Amino acid sequence: MNMSFQIGDMQFSLTTDKSRPVTGGMILSGASATIQLPFQPRRYYRHGWQSWSLAGWMEVERSITPLHPAIMRSQQDDPVYALYKNPNGSWLGAVEAPDGDVILLGSLGLDAHVELDGQTLKGWYENVGQVGNLSYEWFVANGPEQAVFVHYAALLSERLGKKRVQAQPRAWCSWYSLYTAISEERLLRILNDLDDLPFDVFQIDDGWQKGIGDWYANEKFPSGMDSLAARIRATGCSAGLWLAPLLIVPSSALFRDHPDWLLHDEKGGLVSAGFNWGEPLYALDTTHPAALDWLAALMKRVRTWGYDYLKLDFLYAGALPGKRHNGMSREAAYRHGLKALRDAMGEAYFLTCGAPIIPSLGLCDGMRVGPDVAAYWDSNRDSRLLNNPAAPGIQNALRTTLHRLWLKPLVHTDPDVAYFRTHNNNLTPKQMGLMRDLVSITGFKATSDLPTWLKPEESEALDKFLKARPAIKQTGRYTFEIGGRRVDFSSAMPLPQPLDTLEKIQSALLCWLANMPWVIKAFDRYSRWMLARSLRES
Repeated sequence: MNMSFQIGDMQFSLTTDKSRPVTGGMILSGASATIQLPFQPRRYYRHGWQSWSLAGWMEVERSITPLHPAIMRSQQDDPVYALYKNPNGSWLGAVEAPDGDVILLGSLGLDAHVELDGQTLKGWYENVGQVGNLSYEWFVANGPEQAVFVHYAALLSERLGKKRVQAQPRAWCSWYSLYTAISEERLLRILNDLDDLPFDVFQIDDGWQKGIGDWYANEKFPSGMDSLAARIRATGCSAGLWLAPLLIVPSSALFRDHPDWLLHDEKGGLVSAGFNWGEPLYALDTTHPAALDWLAALMKRVRTWGYDYLKLDFLYAGALPGKRHNGMSREAAYRHGLKALRDAMGEAYFLTCGAPIIPSLGLCDGMRVGPDVAAYWDSNRDSRLLNNPAAPGIQNALRTTLHRLWLKPLVHTDPDVAYFRTHNNNLTPKQMGLMRDLVSITGFKATSDLPTWLKPEESEALDKFLKARPAIKQTGRYTFEIGGRRVDFSSAMPLPQPLDTLEKIQSALLCWLANMPWVIKAFDRYSRWMLARSLRES
């Protein structure tokens, strides 16, 4: 159906099946929808697929090039659209109007994508007719940016679910100081040293397990994970645990014993979920009944151990394109698996990471909404030469998280950890301050700083930060008042500048090397050696 309609002072041409007015805009019904804009947009709101994927306002004329290396691409963004040339994004897109307002086209179901083609916003649902999608509807609105996204969030809440938990935890996480170099002995010392700081959660991150897919304590945890959870809970903290249950690696018993549980492509090959831990990554088919039973049993086991804060990571694996056991569409299949995890873990706090955004809503309590942080502002190698704005670093985390604050009514938005230490840290005080301010805005407060690395004034600042509840007011796209203090995040928003000729040669060589598993393994071994040396010296 072709029609013209008015939103505010603007007239649009629209193609869809049906339409009806709602608060703040209109709902369109149909597997696809197009909006012919009465102007040429300058900026487009790109919304990335999963936690780490880039979200932000971009100049329309800026070319979109795929992330590198290709072997890692499925870990950073939706592989289906990685080579798309037009400005595009997952589930929603928006443009700036000449008067400063925005026009939003957002899906109200799963497996949807939006692109800007010249002066036309185009939205479509994938694989129409496949099992599992919630609806084929869209929300279109024109108005002030914050108001438009508030209306969109309200409609998503109606369809996908509301927040289950209101209070946000204050967590200490082992990752950004120790990475995988954790042990039972080391964590118990840290737990004792943290005694005077008001944390609600002590979360054990990657490094405790025998392997990805083999979720049992390794030799560094001789007393078992249940014993460690009991020691944590005795301090008054909740015990938290990291897992990546939708990933499988070839070295795991699960890979050898249950190859039929893995996600395959149309030709029968395994679907790549990236490369990490020195191995190729593969995905669990979350529609396979036996795989679902295994996932449920895993969640019940870690809950029996005593963990009531669960951080599940690399969840994008469950929504990768592939041929599934029951023919369900990919994001519906992911949500199907996520619900099985949620049901099995009961009342535990559920934090998702590396997670497809819209399909996770209503099932998790918290969600990482940006890339990993690091003890540096940015990496020229990763962000520029490898063209990866989802690489770890404070700037990349700030940029994407700021552009996803509209999700706050739906889920606890986790921006990742704040830094207070100056030990092993290349951040300036201003850069650390921006990250702390972002954490204050989201209310999801966490750090990985080791107590022994903190100077007395740094420990005092952390304690004050954890206890503070400042009033937050957004005054512009990137400006806020935090406890009456003005904060401007504009300095973190620019994307890297295009490469010059010499840099393009460097980039090509680096991308060629980075696509070789042996190079990734060598770099990983070097990073672990450097970490071990740093920990010995400290």
